[in-house]
Amino acid sequence: MTPQTPLFRSFFMGGFECSTHRNMSRRRLDMIAATHHDMLAFEDYSQLGEHGIRTARDGVRWHLVETSPGRYDWSSVLPMIRAAERAGCQVIWDLCHYGWPDDLDVFAPEFVDRFARYAAAFARLHVEETGRAPFVCPVNEISFLAFAGGDMERCSPHATGRGMDLKRNLVRAAIAGTRAVRDAAPGTRCAAIDPVINIVPREPAEAEEVRLHNLSQWQAWDMLAGREEPELGGAEDILDVVGVNYYWNNQWLHHGEPLSVFDAARFRPFRELIKDAAARYAGRDIFVAETSIEGWPRPTWLRYVTEEVLAARAEGVNVHGVCLYPVLSHLGWDEDRYCANGLFELQPKGGRREVHRPLAEEIARLQAQVTRSAGLPRSAAV
Repeated sequence: MTPQTPLFRSFFMGGFECSTHRNMSRRRLDMIAATHHDMLAFEDYSQLGEHGIRTARDGVRWHLVETSPGRYDWSSVLPMIRAAERAGCQVIWDLCHYGWPDDLDVFAPEFVDRFARYAAAFARLHVEETGRAPFVCPVNEISFLAFAGGDMERCSPHATGRGMDLKRNLVRAAIAGTRAVRDAAPGTRCAAIDPVINIVPREPAEAEEVRLHNLSQWQAWDMLAGREEPELGGAEDILDVVGVNYYWNNQWLHHGEPLSVFDAARFRPFRELIKDAAARYAGRDIFVAETSIEGWPRPTWLRYVTEEVLAARAEGVNVHGVCLYPVLSHLGWDEDRYCANGLFELQPKGGRREVHRPLAEEIARLQAQVTRSAGLPRSAAV
């Protein structure tokens, strides 16, 4: 099955790492600036197009935009919007990708109100610049951020034991932001993006604990839809597009190592995780919002994920595409280790990124496979 109305301009998408949180050392990150994507946005979007990729994920850096409460400086994002327009690249804009202005308490009611006003202001700006309503992800990876920042002190807000408090307020913000952008720009599409996982118990005594951990992957989506804790303000119409993130280590033994794809007894094929999401949120458009691996397995991993997506589509799942995230290799959040996981390498040469040829060749091969599976002319699939 192929989705009746394509959601994106291309099946393959490229995601630019846009985290802006404070890392474990409390140092503010700005991954867009660190990768020089802010300076090379037009070149980067254009280079994506050379590989048949005409849709991207990117970020609005809230801490740079709202430099004082209610005052917006769009100088960090306007050149990127204009570059995308020039390059013919559709962009899904993350409005909060782990980071927010320093004067805000992410646990406070004011966070929700400030986020909604900022989201509406961005939607109006996008319409003024492009004549179209935007495609946004209001709050990226609510569940992961609640765990990493609310329980494990790994990123902003560096808390422990407050994961559920953080999740609830992030959900409130995402709900308010969704309503705000729709009011400001009718027709705005909103993606709710989080990982899908599979944890396997090491012994029978862990089975119930593991079952609850696995169920928790749905919690933020369920809250947005008003199915859990409806007092947060969620409703079925709030949950629009479902983006599932899936990396090589999204399946693991409880308190243990990642599962191998060759562990047939315990590893679940990715198509099954996609089908779980599709069944739970029936009628929604779905896409793979993030996937990648470091080093030489890059082509092999993308082939596995793509073929699993095509298998799910063949079974009737309305899944629209795969986002290679990140599409541009970068330095790690908490150390300066080079993360070689992109189609493009970090260091530009003459204003162009060096291409990881094995992955580029695999993308070209997979685009032909997508075309064949869809029964479409090649131009419609890439």
